[in-house]
Amino acid sequence: MQQMTKANGIDICYETFGDSSHPTVLFVMGLGAQMIAWPQMFVSGLVDAGFHVVRYDNRDVGLSSKFDSAGMPDFEVLFADLMAGKTPSVPYKLNDMAKDGIGLLDVLQIEKAHVVGVSMGGMIVQQMAIDHADRLHSMVSIMSTTGDPSLPSPTQAAIDVLTQPGPAADDIDLLIEHNLKNRKVVGGDGFTDDAEARDHTRAIIERQFYPIGAARQRAGIMASGSRTQGLKTVSVPTLVIHGDKDPLVPVEGGIHTAEVIPGAKLEIQKGMGHALFPRYQGAVLELIKAHVSA
Repeated sequence: MQQMTKANGIDICYETFGDSSHPTVLFVMGLGAQMIAWPQMFVSGLVDAGFHVVRYDNRDVGLSSKFDSAGMPDFEVLFADLMAGKTPSVPYKLNDMAKDGIGLLDVLQIEKAHVVGVSMGGMIVQQMAIDHADRLHSMVSIMSTTGDPSLPSPTQAAIDVLTQPGPAADDIDLLIEHNLKNRKVVGGDGFTDDAEARDHTRAIIERQFYPIGAARQRAGIMASGSRTQGLKTVSVPTLVIHGDKDPLVPVEGGIHTAEVIPGAKLEIQKGMGHALFPRYQGAVLELIKAHVSA
């Protein structure tokens, strides 16, 4: 059941599953994605394995607080500032989003948790491991990266998914088609366009459609810079999972993440793109279960 709370000074929508006396796994979603985007297999699989699962909407997405007063980021100015070595002006950065998740643990009176993040969520849990290591049992970073500017860039097709505007918000059928098309571009092998995928996409759009929030999250990622030096200090047991066909966050990002975090384990999924499609969910879940159970 969805619940609302105040954490780190903002409203956060969250859900819990399983026995709260069991070890907690905190799920952190990616850019513009709501908490209900987590595969149900992951939630039920971890609960069945004896874990308490918490997932939540990041700020500026789903039902959590929106930063409407900040408006749309000016990416031309942001790029110019970065090129000039200036710190861009943005409403929040990844360290603020990391504090949101830690703040939610505070509200739920959870002293420590295993944290699992995907894409931008991987960046957020990396920041948690850098800034809040005492609150983490372990970390799993999925299809994410360190933010090092020397790493390979996304493909042009993947960049277009992030930057090109979609259809009008009042045409849900066109929004569904647009969303599925984008998922195929970034997800690659394993994409299915079936009734279940369409129903899930519709549920996400009907729950909240707020693309400007994703734009502000993207600006926050860009303004946060590289985590490479901070990750070299991480002592939290870490598992890095990445697909070798990821067009949005190339696999080199995952490889670099595992290289710079002392003792990190790297698991590369052959054929997987930037999506947790059903074809790969079972294998990824087993990797997560093994890591958080170690």
